[in-house]
Amino acid sequence: MEKFEQKLHIRWSDLDPINHVRHSVYYDFAAQLRTELFIANGITVQSMAQQGFGPVLFEEKATFRKELRFGDDLIMNAAVKGLRRDYSRFAFKHEIWRGETLCATVEILGAWIDLKARKLTIPPQDFLDKLQKLPMAKDFQWFDS
Repeated sequence: MEKFEQKLHIRWSDLDPINHVRHSVYYDFAAQLRTELFIANGITVQSMAQQGFGPVLFEEKATFRKELRFGDDLIMNAAVKGLRRDYSRFAFKHEIWRGETLCATVEILGAWIDLKARKLTIPPQDFLDKLQKLPMAKDFQWFDS
């Protein structure tokens, strides 16, 4: 699978006073889609918490290309853009499309954190096995250490 995608629905509460989608909503859309991508691949927030780790983000970047409007027929996709070879760090790419038009991208860079020690960690092997099955972007790259 090259990417995971779902329909995206703009809610009234996503709009600012001039009927633009608020900038922070793009990050919320991306976080929700990543969560649903994980769930679709057998990774839940509860299972990560039970195993004592979770994601932490270092960077989020949105690029706005076309205005999104209430009622638009939109598709959002997500794929892994990069991984450190030990899987301790990750990057995801998200795209919002209206038909054949790319409207926005959101890219994130993060790592896994041990919830008790509050230090970066490498997740357990059963999680890594599932992570390896996530869709990889066409421009996927391994990170240097």
